[in-house]
Amino acid sequence: MGSIIKNRFLILRRVSQFTILFLYFAANYYGWKILVGNLSFSKILNTIPMADPYAVLQMVFAGTVISSNLIIGVLIVLFIYGVIGGRAYCSWVCPVNLITDLAAFVRRKTHHEKDNLVSTQRIKKFRYVFMVILLILSAIIGAAAFEFISPIGMFTRAVAFGVGFSWVWLLAIFLFDAFVLKNGWCGHICPLGATYSLIGSKNIIRVYHNKENCTNCGNCLEICPENQVLAPVINKKSDFISGIECTNCGRCIEVCNDNALKFSLRYIISKKGEKNEKTIN
Repeated sequence: MGSIIKNRFLILRRVSQFTILFLYFAANYYGWKILVGNLSFSKILNTIPMADPYAVLQMVFAGTVISSNLIIGVLIVLFIYGVIGGRAYCSWVCPVNLITDLAAFVRRKTHHEKDNLVSTQRIKKFRYVFMVILLILSAIIGAAAFEFISPIGMFTRAVAFGVGFSWVWLLAIFLFDAFVLKNGWCGHICPLGATYSLIGSKNIIRVYHNKENCTNCGNCLEICPENQVLAPVINKKSDFISGIECTNCGRCIEVCNDNALKFSLRYIISKKGEKNEKTIN
């Protein structure tokens, strides 16, 4: 029971990811209308539209006429992640996270956490550059460029339709993350990671660090896939983890034996009407 509680966010994330994949599968094979479509464009209960902002932005650059349903779907997603969840899409929804987390686990177990064949400093902001390049490419070819190579779409189609070649691309991402570059795909390449980092930069739900409890053990820095967001705060000050690349995965909270980290809310309106950043107990 203790290990279940300790890994509660990991378990909840897996439940979320597998449930979403199963509902897409069930829509195709059993005709269920709970969640129809894919992670780019979906409908909940065949009524509520959900649209990935980056996919729609590519369509805009490609010159596609955007329907009102897509606009509504984008606004819903922008509210969920921009106001509430931040970059939680990457850790709670995206199925490729299953692969990259497994690659990170392999790295830890084989004790080569810092063995990268590519300099992380050289490609530190590459995902943002790649995001722009794909938009330009979408305008040139007249189609959403990332959708042709997106492992997210491939993973979803592989589950729903059993598309064989998709698994080759997904295996390549696993090998790249496990043996070439730590957190390579999600942390340095994926344009969706860049997109949701920007969308969720001012979201409400964040991890809060209590310096008084922190013993600077380093467990959180070791487990975090985007540990650069922790470095300015851990054992330095009591504050929210405000780095936009934080995925709100909760792993840092789970491995902290000092009770120095927890999810909390920022931008809380005080009784005096002033906007503060503080935790809610």
